[in-house]
Amino acid sequence: MDKETADSEKRFAAYVEQLASAIGHADRKRPLNDYCTGLVMPLERKSVEPLAAVTSPGHACAQHQSLLHFVGSSPWSDEDVLAEVRKMVLPSIERQGSIEAWIIDDTATPKKGKHSVGVAHQYCGQLGKQANCQASVSLSLANRHASLPVAWRLYLPREWTSDRGRCKTAGVPRDIRFKTKPQIAFEQIRAAYDAGLPRGPVLMDCGYGKDTGLRTRVTELGLSYVAGILPQTKLWANGRRKPHSAENLALSLPAQAWKEIQWREGTCKRLSSRFARIRVRAAHRKALPADDPRAEEWLLIEWPKAEKKPTKYSLTTLPKDISFARMVDTSKLRWRIERDYEELKQEVGLGHFEGRGWRGFHHHATLCIASYGFLVSEKGTISPSGPYSARRRQAPLLSQDHQSKIAASAAPTSYPEFNRYSPMPSDLSAR
Repeated sequence: MDKETADSEKRFAAYVEQLASAIGHADRKRPLNDYCTGLVMPLERKSVEPLAAVTSPGHACAQHQSLLHFVGSSPWSDEDVLAEVRKMVLPSIERQGSIEAWIIDDTATPKKGKHSVGVAHQYCGQLGKQANCQASVSLSLANRHASLPVAWRLYLPREWTSDRGRCKTAGVPRDIRFKTKPQIAFEQIRAAYDAGLPRGPVLMDCGYGKDTGLRTRVTELGLSYVAGILPQTKLWANGRRKPHSAENLALSLPAQAWKEIQWREGTCKRLSSRFARIRVRAAHRKALPADDPRAEEWLLIEWPKAEKKPTKYSLTTLPKDISFARMVDTSKLRWRIERDYEELKQEVGLGHFEGRGWRGFHHHATLCIASYGFLVSEKGTISPSGPYSARRRQAPLLSQDHQSKIAASAAPTSYPEFNRYSPMPSDLSAR
């Protein structure tokens, strides 16, 4: 084993040891370690069964039962574990630079059947179409070097929240009611604000930015935003006698308003596009600006030269004196949350959980974020702005010796066979 791998293993052991302080019962420490170990190992699939097989090959059935209980039933707090993750990982990110953005978005995972919690026929970005899937809303803190999800919540469509029997079967807490994705996102923003996390402008695509209430509540917290909007959004512009759509305002701008601006390195060259910006006020119903004064803000428009008309529109409350290049650079930091989703799914098996319940879904997501957080801290010296292939780990995080020690130390239990639908032993119910 080389020194770099040995040092990484020591840091991983210390990291998981610190996580254990947030899960309560001492009996949860071993399955926590084994579950996180499995998530960072190079497995094709990271559901409970392969995790059990690789972390305890001699006692896979018993390990399977233990890990399934830990992730599916054990009543530890997701919020407490995520708080411990950010306490350890954010300083590593901030060593590369201060936090520059809070990014909200949602991601979906295709799912078969109708019994998994939250599953419904809805848009799935992974497939690019409407499909049977589970969707989650998340908040990531980011700078140009790295990012970390700090909140994660399953979206429950109305067809779920209106069916209490279905929710009870899936273990959905009784106090959970229907909330739109923007409402869930604001709860996450508010929690991060109340926790005193390092601030940054809130970035959101038009699925969230079109929600006037969300933009208003973010402003009331004293946070700025860059919010994608739809082309038909009505806006007041100086010198106009009536509100116009964002698209019409863009098309009316003179040629000299458009600037070619670069923002970061891509795979082969610096990314660039053509942008314009103007000061506007959001129109509210049919009220005149004097009757419903809204703070003036920027309308940022992107119109690539190869396109027949503008492709993206954003309202932003970034400072009036911010440079054009800095505004574009900040708005483009939204790519970081897409990278979070990509690596959570490809590196640590976010979408591989096969359980059906609310608690298991969130526990698995939390442990994936915890494992991803360690990988983020390990990559701290490598700029993620470079080519993705250059940053991917080419070897397992843990050496074969370490994997063998994990397997050898997993003590057998009294469960000779595993049945994922059988009730848990009574002595495990409080663990």
